[in-house]
Amino acid sequence: MTSERSPLTTHVLNISDGVPASRVSLSLHRLDSQLKLWNMLNVGTTDEDGRCPGLISREAFVPGMYKLRFETGSYWTSLDRDSFYPYAEVVFTVTDSMQSLHLPLLMSRFSFSTYMGS
Repeated sequence: MTSERSPLTTHVLNISDGVPASRVSLSLHRLDSQLKLWNMLNVGTTDEDGRCPGLISREAFVPGMYKLRFETGSYWTSLDRDSFYPYAEVVFTVTDSMQSLHLPLLMSRFSFSTYMGS
């Protein structure tokens, strides 16, 4: 994790209970457009507020296709609950490396949604 402010942020919310989803493992990947393979850039875990700071540095945040993978199944298992989705992946395209993106994940045991924030 980097200590500087990341140009990419996320916030995971457990909408079933109306609380931030803490201790959700996640990983950030970028697609190698020539090999068509995902390269892992970073891993992290959400804090008590459901946030994971320091995902990527400004220098490493280059145009391309990215994905955030959230280990949602493990989160629900830690709460002794079943869930339908073992993980959620959010794939997105960065065209301007100077932009700042915020990608929240709203999840319940049987659904998830996301949106592009700022």
